[in-house]
Amino acid sequence: MKKKSFTDKEVVIDIENLKKTLGDNEVLKDINLKVFRNETLIILGKSGSGKSVALKCIVGLMKPTSGKVNVLKEDVPSLRIKELQNLRRKVGFIFQSGALYDSMSVRENLEFPLVRQEKLSSAEVESRIREALADVGLEEAIDKMPSELSGGMKKRIGLARTLILKPEIMLYDEPTTGLDPATSKEISNLILKMQEKFKVSSVIVTHDIDCAEITGNRIVVLKDGVFAAEGTFEELNKSDDDFVKGFFQ
Repeated sequence: MKKKSFTDKEVVIDIENLKKTLGDNEVLKDINLKVFRNETLIILGKSGSGKSVALKCIVGLMKPTSGKVNVLKEDVPSLRIKELQNLRRKVGFIFQSGALYDSMSVRENLEFPLVRQEKLSSAEVESRIREALADVGLEEAIDKMPSELSGGMKKRIGLARTLILKPEIMLYDEPTTGLDPATSKEISNLILKMQEKFKVSSVIVTHDIDCAEITGNRIVVLKDGVFAAEGTFEELNKSDDDFVKGFFQ
């Protein structure tokens, strides 16, 4: 899968000349990026480099200072609240923390987005919840509370809750942060497995090079507010650029 060419496929995210300033800090200076249907793109960069800001501009949580952000043929910065909500039904966002509701059981966490966005019978809701938990290997956790789950389990449940709505695009914000190396690899392999099953287009922001190698079809490297390099894992692993080499050593 990872060596396929995606450039002949439909563009699902199209970013041109994106700039984002926070206070006096120009976080994103001139970002240009296309993400293709079924592709998994990695945005690699150091902490605080603006990777998460780029994601938030894609999903409309932040408005760019200038530039174009087009997602599924929608001009995101110009969308009204209801239009933005409709777009977000097609775009799943995985936060660093997993963002589970602490007061709800695993079942209730997965039920919440379904009953808000789809008209399903109780039996259909139960079936979708159990299928989603089976996908991430946590069927036995259905009645547990988030406080009873490990960090890796929370990440899995967060992924199940997002995929339960069958989005066209997945955005991951540091999906392996805070996990030990073995669990990080487990989560990366799960992301790859879900990508192959659901055929979604994905953007993963990370500084975890193992996650990038396992999941990514293409990698862009963010440095000083611009993309300093682009290529496959194998191509960038051979780079002569000292900044790029720093991620691979």
